[in-house]
Amino acid sequence: MRDRIARAWTGLEIIRFNALRMLDGVAAGAPGPEASIGKIYWATWHRELGELAMDARGAAGMLAAGEPYDLDDWQRLFLFSRSDTIYAGSNEIQRDIIAERVLGLPKESRQ
Repeated sequence: MRDRIARAWTGLEIIRFNALRMLDGVAAGAPGPEASIGKIYWATWHRELGELAMDARGAAGMLAAGEPYDLDDWQRLFLFSRSDTIYAGSNEIQRDIIAERVLGLPKESRQ
């Protein structure tokens, strides 16, 4: 558990540094690849943070406080973080954007 908490903190620092890089790009006129990279990294980090929260809570994390679904903040974090990898473009779409626009790889065939 201690290692996972340390990884969560380290991941948050990586997100902060990437955001600073992204702000430099915006100040220069256009956001660079940091925006897509940051979206993928943040969505994955946030999902893992929700999983960490539920694991730290143990079995009590699976119980709602009341009827019908009175969830606490940690339970909402866990459930909401699932959508982070979908909205604003799924992680797969973001990877395609990075591959095509940043790395210059050919477009994936859409069959």
